[in-house]
Amino acid sequence: MAKGAAAPVADLAKLGTADAKTFHSPKERSVRKTLPAAKGKASANVTAQGAETAAGNPELGLVLDAKSVSAHGIELRAQVVSAAGATLKVVYDWGDGTTDGTDASPGQEVSLKHSYAELGEYKVKVTVTDAANQAESVNELPLSTVGSDFTPYAPTRLLDTRDGTGAPRGMVQAYSSAKLKIAGNGKIPAGVTAVALNVTATNTSNPGHVTVFPGGTTRPTTSNVNFVAAQTVPNMVIVPVGKDGTVELYNGSWTAIDLIADITGYFTRTAASGYTPMTPVRAVDTRSGQGAPQGQVGGRKSIGVQLGGWYVPSNATAVALNVTATNPREDGHLTAYPSGQSAPNTSNVNFKAKQTVANSVIVPVGADGKVNIFNGAWAGTDVIVDVLGYYSPDSSGAFMSMAPVRRLDTRSWGEGPMYDGGYIWMPMSTQDKGITGVVLNTTVTNTRADGFLSVAPDPNTRDDYANGRDSWPATPTSSTLNWTAGQTVPNLVQASTGSTGIVDFWNQSWDTADLIIDMFGYYDTK
Repeated sequence: MAKGAAAPVADLAKLGTADAKTFHSPKERSVRKTLPAAKGKASANVTAQGAETAAGNPELGLVLDAKSVSAHGIELRAQVVSAAGATLKVVYDWGDGTTDGTDASPGQEVSLKHSYAELGEYKVKVTVTDAANQAESVNELPLSTVGSDFTPYAPTRLLDTRDGTGAPRGMVQAYSSAKLKIAGNGKIPAGVTAVALNVTATNTSNPGHVTVFPGGTTRPTTSNVNFVAAQTVPNMVIVPVGKDGTVELYNGSWTAIDLIADITGYFTRTAASGYTPMTPVRAVDTRSGQGAPQGQVGGRKSIGVQLGGWYVPSNATAVALNVTATNPREDGHLTAYPSGQSAPNTSNVNFKAKQTVANSVIVPVGADGKVNIFNGAWAGTDVIVDVLGYYSPDSSGAFMSMAPVRRLDTRSWGEGPMYDGGYIWMPMSTQDKGITGVVLNTTVTNTRADGFLSVAPDPNTRDDYANGRDSWPATPTSSTLNWTAGQTVPNLVQASTGSTGIVDFWNQSWDTADLIIDMFGYYDTK
């Protein structure tokens, strides 16, 4: 593809969301009553049971229908049922201390939208008043927001087919799945909507891929982890949890493999920590001494990385990082974990001697604002840490899951692969939609030289590109994934859409490479 080429527009409204909900309350649930001015005027206003009825307009009532329109937002339609022709007053009590009002005519459908500051369950009360007939009717509609907030979870191994953790012991056979219980597993609640897992394929005999998807649903055509024979490779995954409380991990190889899954957090539809994406910033590079002592992290040693109060707010509960191992002296792994606890038996990055490899990481932040990086090898390695975003109680970005969809595959484009030093710009949203970040899986393949992929928001707008006013963006210095010639490498990225809603994907290599982008969800502030 030409340098600075455009990718297809990702219209999230048309792609839809797996989280959409509808709510309904029929007219029969309306409760009518007499206005105070009408009380005592006629004994006909009292039933045989002594219950008060409306003074006039006996058909007065409401039909309520609502649907979710965003993570925090609801559109509610109130159809006014009335036999009288007077102007009616309709008042919405949204259940969060706020109200809206409007006038309506008999038979009219009134539609209003509302955005809740906090995720959760609410009871909306709609009142229609007919002052001329001294009558009032109320209908109530319980509803809930559909976005999900994040709760960090101390890194814990949930699945290891090598020893029978979380599934029967034994390799996952070709073209079959391992089912992993999420809801109710350990301290994970029953109402979990999605989970953050680090998934690792190991003991691989042939090339293949792993697809992670909600339990009990049709497997998508996307992939999360790509591997070759004799490779151990991880990748971060954010995946919705099926209605049965499980996720499935599919082995897309023609021979059996072992699978490992480590949890670092989960999402629920109750207020917790929202997400704030950032333009990637480098926090640690042990090669230069940035953010940590200069020099390699020794074998079986850890370094502490101060993030809270520096790169992210002091009340951040978790951070989204890209962690890279480079110049390792022997095979090993890196583990990211919150300060104040011992290194867990989980891993985030697996590497071979002399290899440069990166992986996306979501990790809780310790009480002191630090995250530790442990080198699980017996010899030293350099470590690079880029900060991509953070979760906090003050962040309003709620996760909206989508049916996984392939947004780009340069192998099927007539223009061919990405040029060296070039970038692809992809419109993801407009700011009025409230979408601040997208959850993607990026994969490079057909790589002809060593290099790395950078993902960053674009300062140009769609109009700038359409009218030739665009300027070449500054080349990012952070990396999303690293490769050597001939490799196929995936990595999760939680990309900021910046101020323009456009995300750039940079080929930081001296030769061409193909790029595949799968979308799994987005963060919505409205």
